[in-house]
Amino acid sequence: MYQFNSGFELLELTKKYDMPISEIVINYEHEMTGDDRELIINKMAANLDVMRKSIEKGLKDDIKSVGGFIGGDAKKLYDKIINNFTISGETVSKAVASAIAVSEVNASMGKIVAAPTAGSSGVIPGSLITIARKFGKSNDELIRALFTSSGIGIIIAKNSTLSGAEGGCQAEVGSASAMAAAALVELIGGSPEQSLYAASFAIMNLLGLVCDPVAGLVEVPCVTRNAVGTANALICADLALSGIKSIIPFDDVISAMDNVGKMMPCALKETAEGGLAKTTTGIKFKMNFSGD
Repeated sequence: MYQFNSGFELLELTKKYDMPISEIVINYEHEMTGDDRELIINKMAANLDVMRKSIEKGLKDDIKSVGGFIGGDAKKLYDKIINNFTISGETVSKAVASAIAVSEVNASMGKIVAAPTAGSSGVIPGSLITIARKFGKSNDELIRALFTSSGIGIIIAKNSTLSGAEGGCQAEVGSASAMAAAALVELIGGSPEQSLYAASFAIMNLLGLVCDPVAGLVEVPCVTRNAVGTANALICADLALSGIKSIIPFDDVISAMDNVGKMMPCALKETAEGGLAKTTTGIKFKMNFSGD
């Protein structure tokens, strides 16, 4: 009844039942798991709580990653915001700082929600929690937005991949950015169509992004890519909410991402055998970390 395998099918369900994407996804989850509505929503509320705590920890504590390559960058950026010195503006900078905070908590083996993956875990919380706070959205509205992001993730997983090892970083940070953009649109009152336009823009902008972790760790360049994915989500949501439509439908964009991922050489898909991982500095970091 609420099953969907594509963006087109999801939109048809929102029209048929006159429901937002989030409500379709909640009903879909009920059908898939048999869990009642209250339990499903409470589970998502628990996820939101973890997201909030990881942002707070990353912005407050002097975090050091396992590899020692990153740590404390979220706090540095947040201090700039407090001192009213950012080029990109307060909202974007706060969202980016929050995304980096989650990524740093992840890299230090802290507790996070891998939404959709650990390597892209900062994008959705950084985007949604910041914008919800700015516009005074309730906890319930924020939880619903997370269900909207889940709906987009379900479609990507069914028709392509969320794995950097399969599709490159376009499949991780790109997918996270699309999930966040779609959720932001619903959070601010946009239509289901606009949510899918935003998701389309987000992936288009990051299409072909490779996965090349230095020393094989989810640190460099993963954390700054979370920052870019977050800013991208905010911009793409604004594009869609302004009435701009994606010429390429969401389902076609996902198909393109899948094809691009299959064309990528293995060296550019999380193997640390190409890209930044194979620069002179990247190799030096790997040797220092492994003790070679």
